[in-house]
Amino acid sequence: MTEAQIKLKRTDSILQELIPEALSQLNDNRLHDLNIIEVKCSRGRDDAKVYIDPSFFSDEEKKVYIKQLKKARPIVEDFCKKDQGWFRCPKLIFEFDEHLKQAQAIDELFKKISKGKNES
Repeated sequence: MTEAQIKLKRTDSILQELIPEALSQLNDNRLHDLNIIEVKCSRGRDDAKVYIDPSFFSDEEKKVYIKQLKKARPIVEDFCKKDQGWFRCPKLIFEFDEHLKQAQAIDELFKKISKGKNES
């Protein structure tokens, strides 16, 4: 692992700790309970995708949360920047993590395929 990759992973880790802390200090109580699964910075650390656990939210609720997070983004970025003494913080992009749902769908397809082969 190169030094640049180590710095990138360190930034990911720091942001994953700071973002929930920043969200908990906002006035909107709905944002306090969001579970941040992962943070992935781009190679140049210009932006970072923040993945949120979608388990307990409907599609309509997800849209509302994303809208609220977009409004709160500058406050959260400023919190992270000041806490770490950074010159600038990566631009945060909030998304609900759909990878688990996709993996479950693929597993179901494999089960159907294996059942089809066993019946033949």
